[in-house]
Amino acid sequence: MKNTYQNTLNLLGRLLIVALFLPAGIAKLGGFAGTVGYIGSVGLPAPTIAAALAVVIEVAGAVALLVGYQTRLAALVLAVFTLFASIFFHAYWAAPADQAFVVQLLFFKNIALIGGLLVLAASGPGKFSIDGLKTKQQA
Repeated sequence: MKNTYQNTLNLLGRLLIVALFLPAGIAKLGGFAGTVGYIGSVGLPAPTIAAALAVVIEVAGAVALLVGYQTRLAALVLAVFTLFASIFFHAYWAAPADQAFVVQLLFFKNIALIGGLLVLAASGPGKFSIDGLKTKQQA
């Protein structure tokens, strides 16, 4: 079983990931029409459905990570979502030269985030979570 140090770092890591996804999801909800327009501007089909799906994934995924419920699944879903978002919205290879550097930074920030989400999916939420409480009760 993980020690308190590992569990504390796991919780802190989950909270830091939530700090990215939850505000982004809420902002998309608050500016839904703008989000739909932005998604449509990159040529993705069904931008209204895609925007709604993005809000659900970001908010529900963040809340799941926050409380540590179905953490492995939530981390995987957020990793796949982030990969697609990176490819479509941070395509530095297609950005104008004066914007390519910043877009590339955003792309690779997301790649690093995907790495963290995959580590979380592999390691689980730790004992400071709903999943951890369920595991303890089953033991």
